[in-house]
Amino acid sequence: MPKEYKTPKLDDLEKGPWPSFVKEIKQAAKNNEMSNDLLAVLERSYDERIGHWKHGGIVGVMGYGGGVIGRYIDIPDEYPNISHFHTMRINQPAGWFYTSEALRSICDIWEKHGSGLTNMHGSTGDIVLLGTTTDELEPTFQDLAHVGFDLGGSGSDVRTPSCCVGEARCEWACYDTMGVCYETTMRYQDELHRPAFPYKWKFKFAGCPNDCVAAKARADISVVGTWRDAIKVDDAEVATYYDNGMDIFNDVVLNCPARCMKFDHESKKLEINNADCRRCMHCINAMPKALRPGDDKGATILIGAKAPIIEGALLSSVLIPFLKMEDEEEREAWYDIMEEIQDIWCEEGKNRERIGEFIQRVGMANFLEAVGVEPIPEMVAYPRDNPYIFFEQDEEEE
Repeated sequence: MPKEYKTPKLDDLEKGPWPSFVKEIKQAAKNNEMSNDLLAVLERSYDERIGHWKHGGIVGVMGYGGGVIGRYIDIPDEYPNISHFHTMRINQPAGWFYTSEALRSICDIWEKHGSGLTNMHGSTGDIVLLGTTTDELEPTFQDLAHVGFDLGGSGSDVRTPSCCVGEARCEWACYDTMGVCYETTMRYQDELHRPAFPYKWKFKFAGCPNDCVAAKARADISVVGTWRDAIKVDDAEVATYYDNGMDIFNDVVLNCPARCMKFDHESKKLEINNADCRRCMHCINAMPKALRPGDDKGATILIGAKAPIIEGALLSSVLIPFLKMEDEEEREAWYDIMEEIQDIWCEEGKNRERIGEFIQRVGMANFLEAVGVEPIPEMVAYPRDNPYIFFEQDEEEE
């Protein structure tokens, strides 16, 4: 039986109204020495107000440079069962669809080789297996491969692409997110498993502007579903919403960021100036039976988002305003642009500089010229406030 530790501070965390991670660790600790020592170290960290975990060297599996994050404790003599406590990132299925058998296989493998603790899922989307030793990394990898799972990305590589459920379950999806996510994952196998970039590179695929995977705020490349024709309006359903008490003028029209809508109380009709529509989905979310995306569907490609690690947070900028995702030639052209961007970033980027930070440093105009993409109005973040315009010599000659 594992040694019993006193954990009064952790015990206190179990008393709240929400599910507790402490309860889950205690459950695993009943039969696992690693999880049991983890409880003791966590309690000690709360007492001392310092962490005892550190990175130390690079660990991994044969042939891969990513997928494993090395973790070590700085007091291994006191807690020998967690002297190594490495994390493994596992490539999740697109849309996070699992069978019960697949989940049981993962749990059985991890109880055999590691702490039994999992994180479903990490911020990138991976299945995260928390805590194993260096000697168990390769056996774990082999067992996972035999049931159809591969390692995800970590370090300065393509991180595991992730997507929303898309057309599998969502009526608003404007393209097959799961299909494109899978295609991208298979295309970038080498870049995913063998870090060769200045820093991490994340693909995220959202089926509509609701962006349930937060691509626009977290991904270096965001592929967000949209449409380029008119929003479909069912006048009878609009009238039904109004008759049932919805304040369409205040709750829908005045909340439109583009101010592109009008509502006539007498005729109970909603008019939309689709040329000014920003495809934000607010009106569709408010009246889903009355409004739907148009039929000419595709995706907007955005670039440069990141969380505030190293430098501050960034939101995406438009790179390609519309792409027909079911068109193989258009997707191939997009992949070609991605690889051109990666080549220039690898050559000119600084260590631990995300692509969004690189664009900020060199300027969007210089970046677009380098990768061979023509600037367009959709790329403008805000109107120019400098009255001076400078042209390059060849532009003046033309």
